[in-house]
Amino acid sequence: MAGAQPRKRKGEETERTAAANNPVARVMVDVPLPVHLDRPFDYRVPDRLDADAQPGCRVRVRFRGKLVDGYLLERNETTDFKGNLAWLERVSSPEPVLTPEMLSQAQAVAHRYGGMLADVLRLAIPPRSAAAEKSARSEPLPAPERPETTAWQRYQHGQSYLDALHAGRPARAVWQALPGEDWPARLAEAAATTASAGRGALIVVPDHRDLKRLHRACSALLGDDVVTLTADSGPAERYKHWLAALRGAARVVIGTRAAMFAPVRDLGLAVVWDDGDDLHSYPQVPYPHTRDVLTQRAHTAGAALIVGGFARTAEAALLVESGWTHELVAHRNDVRAAAPRVTSIGEDDTQLARDPAARAARLPSVGFEAARAALKIGAPVLVQVPRRGYVPALACGDCRERARCRRCAGPLALPGGTEDGMPKPAACNWCGAAEAAFKCPQCGSRRLRAIAVGAGRTAEELGRAFPGFPVRTSGAGEILADVPAKPALIVCTPGAEPVADGGYGAALLLDGRTLLGRPELRASETALRLWFSAAALVRPGSEGGRVVVMAESSLQPVQALVRWDPSWYAAQELAERAELGFPPARRVAAVDGTPDAIEALLDSADLPASAEVLGPVPLGEVDEDGSSERERLIVRVERTEGRALADSLHAAQAIRAARKATELQVRLDPLEML
Repeated sequence: MAGAQPRKRKGEETERTAAANNPVARVMVDVPLPVHLDRPFDYRVPDRLDADAQPGCRVRVRFRGKLVDGYLLERNETTDFKGNLAWLERVSSPEPVLTPEMLSQAQAVAHRYGGMLADVLRLAIPPRSAAAEKSARSEPLPAPERPETTAWQRYQHGQSYLDALHAGRPARAVWQALPGEDWPARLAEAAATTASAGRGALIVVPDHRDLKRLHRACSALLGDDVVTLTADSGPAERYKHWLAALRGAARVVIGTRAAMFAPVRDLGLAVVWDDGDDLHSYPQVPYPHTRDVLTQRAHTAGAALIVGGFARTAEAALLVESGWTHELVAHRNDVRAAAPRVTSIGEDDTQLARDPAARAARLPSVGFEAARAALKIGAPVLVQVPRRGYVPALACGDCRERARCRRCAGPLALPGGTEDGMPKPAACNWCGAAEAAFKCPQCGSRRLRAIAVGAGRTAEELGRAFPGFPVRTSGAGEILADVPAKPALIVCTPGAEPVADGGYGAALLLDGRTLLGRPELRASETALRLWFSAAALVRPGSEGGRVVVMAESSLQPVQALVRWDPSWYAAQELAERAELGFPPARRVAAVDGTPDAIEALLDSADLPASAEVLGPVPLGEVDEDGSSERERLIVRVERTEGRALADSLHAAQAIRAARKATELQVRLDPLEML
C-alpha cells in the first residue's frame, strides 16, 4: 500500500511517538486525484491521537505538501510502504461518519460506474458542521405503531407486501400507482410499517415539490422519526439530519437524489419514486442513478425495494421480467374506474368529420369542449405545453427556413411582452440581440412565422378563448405547488404541474409531436411518463374527467395512455431496446475525447469479449486548448459483462493518467445520449 512521504515544516514538532497498537492508518484523502492514485495512503498515527483516530472518522493529513481532509479507513500494525511514513496531523472529528457498510456501498458504486472511490464519498458524505454534531439527536425514538393500510388492498398482493415489510422480508416490487393515487400517503404507510418493526426506510423523490408532499404525509404518521435530506435546508441542517440517520435517531429518511447514499441504520425498505425522471441521475462523476444505487443497496442489505410511479421505465420492466422484482398493480376494473377518459386527436372519426383541421389545429374543438365542460362544473383545467417562453422558434414566412441571428447564427424567438407600447421584436436565443429588421438569407422575405409556441403564448391565446376565467402559468419562472378547486386554466411545462384540490376536470396535452420527436432513445418513454404524470391529476372519467392528447392515436405511447397500460408499453420498449442492443438490455459506455486520446485508450483497454465498438463520431466541440476536435466512442457489451467493461475502462484511464496523458470523459449508460 502506498504511503505518504514526510515533509518537515516550520514550527513542526521534531519528536513524535507512534501509537502502541496499530500505528498505521490507511487514509482516503478527500481531494481530486488522477485515476492512477485512486487508492488509500498509509500514515503513521501519533500516540496523542490514538484514542480519537478510529476507523470512519475525519482526519487531516499532509498530501503533496498541503494539509487536506481525509477519511480513516482502517488501522494496521504494518505497512507495505518501504519509506518513512508521514504523520497523521489531527482528527477533525471523532464521529465515525464512514461506516463499513457505507464504504462497501461506495466501492460498489465506483466499480459499477468505472469511477473513483473519492468521488463517490464526496457525494455520499456531506461537509462537516461542528455545531450540527453537538445538536443532532443520538437516541432513537420508540418504534411507531403499525398504521392502517386499507388503501393498499386495491393492489394485487398489496396487503401481503406490507405484511412482508413488517416481517422484515426482502420483498421487492415495481409499484404501478393508480390514477389519482395519493402516492405520498401510500409511501408513508410503507415506511411507517417498516419502522414499526424497528427497521429503517429510505425514500428518494425527484424534486423539492414531491419532497414537501411526502414530508407532510410521513410526519403525520411518524412525527419526528423522519428527517429530510435536501440542499434547500442548508449545509448545517442537512448535516444534522444526516447525523440523526447515521446515529439511528431517525428511522425514516426522505430526500432528493443526494439522499440515495443516506446512512440509514438497519435498512429495511428503499424506495425510488418516478425513476424515469432525469433528476434522479447525479450530474457529477461518476454519474450514479438513484434507481441503480437503491437496487444495489437493497440487494446488499437484504432490504425491501419499491420502484414506483404512474409510468414504468424499461429498466423497471427488466427488473420484473428477470424475476428479481414482482409487480404491485391494481385489477384492470379498478384502473378503469380511477382513470379519466382519454382522447387522442385522430382516434375519433366523428370528431374529425366535424373538425377537418383537428390534426393541424393547436387546440381543436374536442379540446375546447373538454375545457368548457370542466370549467362549467367549477373545476380547473390543466394545459401542458412542451416548450416554455412565448414563441421559442421562428422560421421564414415564405420558404420556411429556420430564422437565425445575423451576428451569431443563433435561433430567433419572440420573447413576448411589450416595449414602449409595442410588441417586443424577435431576439436571438444565444446572444440576446434584437432583430427588428429580419431578412431571410435564402429568399429575401421579411416575414416570420412561428414553428413552435411556448407556454406564454398559449396562456395568452387561452385567455382570449375563455374570457372571464383566470389563466395561471407554472414553469421555470414560478412553479405552483397546488391550485384550489375553482374554475381556472393552468398552463404549465412538463414536470411543473401543480396538484389541484379534488383533481382537474380536464387536461389538454398539447404538441405531442414535440415531445415524441426529440432525437434521443428515451423520447417516447419520457413523453409517456410526462403524460401519465399530468393525466393522473385528473378526476376519474365517472366524475367527468377528460384528457385530450394531441398526438396520433396509432402510436404506441398514445395507445398506452388511452388504455392506461404503462406496463404493456414498458415491455414493448424493453423488447425494442434488446433488439437494438441498448440499455438496459446491454451496458453502454460513452467515451468523449480527442481522436488521439480515444485511439490510445482502445489500444490499452482490455475490453470484454462481447464488446462492440461504435464510432468514433465528431461531437462538434474542441478540446480545452482548441487544438483538436472532440469525438465520441460508444462501447457496448452484454449486461453480464457490465462490471468488466467499467473496470477495463477505469484501468485504461489509470494507465493514461500515470503517463500524464489527457484524461477522457467516460460515462456508463448516459441518459443525455440515450
